[in-house]
Amino acid sequence: MELTRTLRCATAVTLSTLIVTTGAAQSQLSSAGHGAIDAYLREAVERSDVPGLVALITGAEGELYRGAFGLQDVARELPMADDAIFNIASMTKPITSVAVMMLVEEGRLALDDRIAEHLPGVVPTEVFASFDPATRQFTSRPAATPVTIRQLLSNTSGLGYPFSNETLFALIGTTVPSPSVTRFPLLFDPGTRWAYGESTRVLGSMIEAVTGQGLYEFYRTRVFGPLGMSDTAWIVPEAKLGRVVTRHLTEAGAFVEISNPTSGELGGAPRGDGGLYSTASDYAKFLRMLLAGGLGPDGTRLLSADSIALMGENQIGDLRVELQPAANAERTRPFPLNAGRDMFGLGFQVTAAHEDPELRSPGSMSWAGIQNTQFWVDPARGIGAVLLMQYLPFYDETALAVLEGFERRVYRYME
Repeated sequence: MELTRTLRCATAVTLSTLIVTTGAAQSQLSSAGHGAIDAYLREAVERSDVPGLVALITGAEGELYRGAFGLQDVARELPMADDAIFNIASMTKPITSVAVMMLVEEGRLALDDRIAEHLPGVVPTEVFASFDPATRQFTSRPAATPVTIRQLLSNTSGLGYPFSNETLFALIGTTVPSPSVTRFPLLFDPGTRWAYGESTRVLGSMIEAVTGQGLYEFYRTRVFGPLGMSDTAWIVPEAKLGRVVTRHLTEAGAFVEISNPTSGELGGAPRGDGGLYSTASDYAKFLRMLLAGGLGPDGTRLLSADSIALMGENQIGDLRVELQPAANAERTRPFPLNAGRDMFGLGFQVTAAHEDPELRSPGSMSWAGIQNTQFWVDPARGIGAVLLMQYLPFYDETALAVLEGFERRVYRYME
């Protein structure tokens, strides 16, 4: 894959840091591992696979590695900084899931509540019975059961997304911003299949309805503030615009850069399923809370250890994560990794059993954002990792290769 001429001629810039923490429980990355990851990610940029990226590894007590490579803004030839701000898209979803679990712990809702009890009239009660792509006509029937909060958290609600569902893509197309799919029937009876979709957007609306607060205010006071996530928000203020990574589209095998505004604000309205801007360091603070069993950096408890454990347990029974098609190939390739094998918890994909020592452990919790941002949390090894890129299509072969190479080096050199 080729980049623009400016990027092909650019020199990859490395801003990497090995952060050593104390404490017997703290996992460590060897010095050889630090060098190997640096070399691998630098090479990925220098051979023009990606415009730029930031990678971070954390343990429960602090960061183990942070590196920045390539360019943050190609047109301006601005080197990538390790505090660069990325649109993390659907990496918003796990934060929303934690917020839901806070309300569960407070007794304000229960996992098996019908969503209509808290947010009436929003989620469809009908299921597609037939669809004719030629005429875009469909029929529907009543859903066998109502949608529950647990099904929304585990993506078994029957809600989808147009970019990864051919029926919804035929009905909605490439409209941006895309109208909500909740005006159409469910894709299947709740609890009978797994499909990626708008479930967490509905949960965000439910949080607002139950708390009487806007999403940002709730997240700021209950999650971002206690964890010190000062660069995470749906809106990037003008003072921080210079730190925002430009996005790229792929056209005819080359990257086309979308320039950022130089004044005003950047971002959109808060929603539960996406849109957050954040940094690798900020998101690592969220991952450390998960590794610490719900504790923040000053000992403040955000969630109980039992709730964190429950979020990482299989919630879909004998079902498995299903491969989602590239209905809109400009936005995505088929995803996610390990479809047909992995399970899903409450807001997280859960890694199934395997025997490869250079991959995340069984029981690891993960998800990603459509601009090729990735994370995973490995409770068995006591580490979490973030890999942030900023281009479409999602999960193309380059992004997957960079992710796998990074992951293998993490585990190869972890002590």
